[in-house]
Amino acid sequence: MRMNLSTGKRIRNLICLLVTVGILCIISPMRVSASEANLVTGGTTNSTVIDKPGTAESPDDLYKLNIANQVTLTYDNGNGQLNGALRILITLTLIALLPLVLIMMTSFTRIIIVLHFTRAALNTQTAPPNQILIGLALILTFFIMEPTITQVYNDAVVPLEEGTITQEVALERGMKPLREFMYPQTQLKDVELFMDIAKLEWDGSLDSIPNSVLIPSFMISELRTAFWIGFMIFIPFIVIDMVIASTLMSMGMMMLPPTTISMPFKILLFVVADGWSLVIGQLVSTFY
Repeated sequence: MRMNLSTGKRIRNLICLLVTVGILCIISPMRVSASEANLVTGGTTNSTVIDKPGTAESPDDLYKLNIANQVTLTYDNGNGQLNGALRILITLTLIALLPLVLIMMTSFTRIIIVLHFTRAALNTQTAPPNQILIGLALILTFFIMEPTITQVYNDAVVPLEEGTITQEVALERGMKPLREFMYPQTQLKDVELFMDIAKLEWDGSLDSIPNSVLIPSFMISELRTAFWIGFMIFIPFIVIDMVIASTLMSMGMMMLPPTTISMPFKILLFVVADGWSLVIGQLVSTFY
């Protein structure tokens, strides 16, 4: 029985071997050569071969590539489009720099700080949560920055895509609307501070302020303005805390935390006065 199984296995292996050999014999061989006729480019008869195969006489000849070492790219008189790989590289670079631009050169900083001050004044801890505040700040930022973004797209992105301007000109045109947005929001003393630190002279115009001075000056001004608005929001809620604390002390309930009693009154006052509409409306109006 074992001999029959072994014989059958050998026969099966022999049949598989014969079938494989037959398939290899049926396939026609492909011939690859490096002749001059196969090394032409662009649909012309000009070959890129410098020396024919087998003509090398020294190691230096073998070291050199046996093709033409000059490449010419015609860009239609300078008007062309970016390569796909280069587009991906530029897109990824812009995505990496987008948080920096969003935080330091837009209205996002002032908005998010004021919203956090509003939540702290209400003493609601995590209501609304951080995700809601950040989402609201982003939406308001896009609303405020829409004219600036549209101008950047029309003046810089579209001409660059059409090939009518260079990357340097596109960068300069793209920064101009952002500079025009930041400059009115920047206080004079902040610009003078960083100009003095950089040991630069300023004639009072926007064009003479470099980006390295305008951006930090804008950030300092935004922080100052946001904290001032936050202080103004805190004042009515502090009054409520003081009234509740005085009432509890007069009633002899000193062990009861005043914030526990004052928080419902804060929320009631905020809802009755339509606080979100007032805060957001006044906050957006500070940029116009």
